[in-house]
Formats: sequence, C-alpha cells, structure tokens
Amino acid sequence: MKFGSVALLSLVVASGGVVASAFTTPAPSFAGGAATKSSAVGPLSVASQEVEVNGDGVVASVADGVANGKRKRTKQERLEAASRGLQVHVVGLSIHHADVEVREKLAVPESDWNAASASICESGEVAEAAVLSTCNRFEVYYAATDARRAMAAVTKYLSDRSGLPVSTLRRNLFMLSGDDAVWHLMRVSGGLDSLVVGEGQILSQVRQCHLHSIEEDGSGGKVLSRMLNQAVAAGKRVRSETAISKGSVSISSAAVELAEMMCQDDLNLPFSEARLTAVGAGKMTRLLINHLTGRGLKKITVCNRSMARPLELQEQFPDVEIEVKLMDDLWDVVGRSDIVFTATSCEDYVIDERLLEENGLAGGRPLMLVDISVPRNIAEDCKVIENVSAYNVDDLKAVVARNTALRQKEMIEAETLLREESSAFVSWRESLDAVPTINQLQEKARTIRKSEMEKCARKLKTNENLSDRELEAVERLSRGIVNKLLHGPMSHLRRSDDADQRKAAVQELSAMFQLDEGEGNNGKNGNGRGRRK
Repeated sequence: MKFGSVALLSLVVASGGVVASAFTTPAPSFAGGAATKSSAVGPLSVASQEVEVNGDGVVASVADGVANGKRKRTKQERLEAASRGLQVHVVGLSIHHADVEVREKLAVPESDWNAASASICESGEVAEAAVLSTCNRFEVYYAATDARRAMAAVTKYLSDRSGLPVSTLRRNLFMLSGDDAVWHLMRVSGGLDSLVVGEGQILSQVRQCHLHSIEEDGSGGKVLSRMLNQAVAAGKRVRSETAISKGSVSISSAAVELAEMMCQDDLNLPFSEARLTAVGAGKMTRLLINHLTGRGLKKITVCNRSMARPLELQEQFPDVEIEVKLMDDLWDVVGRSDIVFTATSCEDYVIDERLLEENGLAGGRPLMLVDISVPRNIAEDCKVIENVSAYNVDDLKAVVARNTALRQKEMIEAETLLREESSAFVSWRESLDAVPTINQLQEKARTIRKSEMEKCARKLKTNENLSDRELEAVERLSRGIVNKLLHGPMSHLRRSDDADQRKAAVQELSAMFQLDEGEGNNGKNGNGRGRRK
C-alpha cells in the first residue's frame, strides 16, 4: 500500500506571530495514481503571515484589515472564491497528540455541538462547521473558500473556549486540509484512529455529528454534510465487511482489561474476588457491565444522581446483582469497594485527594480508581496517595497496544474499503469545481435570450403581429431551445470523472462561450458587429 506524506501541523507561537511546525503521518494515495491533493502545509503556513497573538494570547487576524472589520471583496475576488469552491479542513486534538488535561478544556457536551459550530461560523470566514467531541478527541470539521482566514477564525475560537494561550494549544493541535482531512474522518469513523482500534462507539458519534449538522440550527452545508454522511457509510462498511469490530473493542472494555491486568499488583487480589462499583449510569457504564459479565461478573454497585437509569440497567442485566445507590452514599460505597470505575458527565472532580482524606479513605487499604470520563472525574492528585492506584483514559495504552497488534490484518482490509469511500467523496467534491462554470454558462445564455426576446417583442408589439398569449408561447419556445442547447455541454461537465479531464473541459467550455469576458459582449453578435438598424 502506497502512502503519501501528510503534514500534521501544530500552531507554534513565536515572538512576532505564529509559525507552523509539522510532523508527518501516513496518508493514502487515492485510486487512479493521482497524487494526494493536500493543502495542509500551505494554508497554515500562509496563515502565519496573517495572524498574530496579542498581549492576552488571543489570535487576531491582521490580513486585509480583518482585525478592524471585514473588507468588502472585489468582484474579481468573489469570482475567484466561487471558482475555488469550498474546501474541507479539520482542526483538533486527540488522545494521540494531546494530554487529557488539554482535551477536557475543549470538551463540548453533545447538546452544545450545534451552538459551538454556530460560534465558529459567526465571523463569516467559515462557511460550514461541525464539532465532534468525545472522550478521546475534540475536532472541528469545517469548509471555507479562504483557508487562511478560516484557520485564524477557528484557532481564535479554540483559544477563547479553552482559555489556553496558543503557545499551549500548538503543542497539541493538528490541522489537515483537502484529501487529508477527508481521509482522517474516514479513519475516525472506521475506528482506525481510535484508542481501541475498531471500537463501535465512535461510529455512533460521527453519525450524531452528521445528524446535528443538518438540523435546523446546525451549521453543516452541502459539502460538510455530504462528507460526514459518506464517513458514516464508510464506518458501516468497515464493520460489516471486516472483522475489525469483533472482540473487546471499546474504552469500557479496555478499562475492564486494565483493571483485570493490574488487580493483582495493585490490590494483591484476584480480579474475580474484587468488589466493583461504577459511578454514573450512562452508556459507558452499560458497556462496562456488559464486558464485565463476559468475565463472570455476578455483582456490582452503581452509584448515580437519580434512580431511573440504574433501574434500567437492572432490567437490561437480570443475571447480575446490581445494587443501586445515590450520590449521597458515594463515600460509603467507595469505602467498601476494591475497584471504582467513574463514568459521569460531571465537569468537576467527583473524587480527589482532599475528599478521600476527609472521608478517611486515604492511606488505608488498597483502592483502585479507573476514570473513563472526559472531563475527568478523578483528580490527578489521587495518584500520590499511598495505597491508591488511579488511572484515566490515557493509561489504557498497554491494553491498546495488544488490541492493535491483534487487528493488523483487519486494519489493512479496512483501509482498502475506506480508500474507496474517501475517493468517492473526493470525486464528488471535485465535480463541484464545474458548478461555477455551469452557472456562468446558464447566466450568459439567460442574459442573451432575454435581451434578444425584448428586442423581438418590441418589434412584434409595434406591428401588432402577435398577441400577449402568442408572445408568451414564443418566450417558452426560446427558453426550451436554450435549455436543450445547454444540456449537452453541462451534462458533459457533470459526467467527467477524471479531475484533469474535467478541468480541461471547463477551460474549453469557458473559451468556447467566452465566459471569461465581460458582460458587455452578451448582447453582441458573434462577429462583433452591432445590430442592424
């Protein structure tokens, strides 16, 4: 399998502004031998000339007077932007590049994804946007005609939301454009970019990202919604046509494997004898219990803010004795547990060193805390307490390495399918490059037809040769003739699958119909002479 080099770019703050640093990761060469069209380096490196960091560490655009309000673009600039069309990009951070301390500052609840996308589009530099925020990643997929200004707008949003200076963000952010952004999303949806390769939850999350983007208050337009929908289809294909999703493949399952692997060392106790508690009763806890039952789980305590969801878990797992407790009883439950898994949506710490000490649980018998939440539920200072072993999602890498090694064959098969889906979207996206030319052709034909019909109608009305009804029939006839004449050229542009052939066809059509010339020629004869008196 051939790979091209893709630049994963991070913003680097220097004394005078922002520069770009890069490291590389494999990306596929698409079918047909065409080189990958990446603009990952270009947009961001040029953006370094157009953004600077003010005294508060906030990114501000200084190109073309953007900092002091939008400059109205000239007609030529608008035409050039239309001919380029929207290009797709992704900016974000994931467990592969960013520590959990940074990821949790950018985490957005699913209910706020659309609000975050709308904020990103507020400046007008970003035409379409969709936010994907999970335990392991925060990513902004967006489409724009001016990649440089759009990047500045997205970066400013990330800095404002996280409260982190760009100098901190630049060590964690990655940015991809064009084909590379498409390939990244396909890998995400297919589960190949996940902490646990092949995990199924990410496909559901990408699907939700797509559904939110097309809601009334969503910010996903024609291009972005098409890309997200294609990614969902790709993820489904990978899971149905390969064995990559078989076996233990989720964050919850990895947490169970980690606890089982470390139980003897940390607690001096076999995992089968450990007393287990889960704090929270959402989807992660449901998956947790599901994997624990595969290891012979008979009893677990679930501690939650309300009774509804724990009671649902009791119904879903009738063979497991699930003791339900409210959060008021948390410390009593922790005090009689050996392993505590936390998976709540709470944005504050549920367990930290101070609370453990206040409840007499610090330095006593061994206790294992496994946090699979982002933002985290268990504070970092718990790791310094004697006899307390605390883990978070970043500590699952040993389990992940073993999981990935077992799935190498499936990963290769999955990448083949993902390349097909990625190429399909790229071909569709490139076909949009012909749309401005088609629109120009239709507009020119409409203008000429209208002009000639007006001249003809004046003559016919003067001589009273035709009635209004008959003139209307002539109007319809002229429209039909124009539409039939244009049908062939426009169909040819739409059917061209090869990007080079399509570009050549666009150029030929533009020259043939003189689309690049001013509108002043629209009413002239083909030989350049004025109309006869």
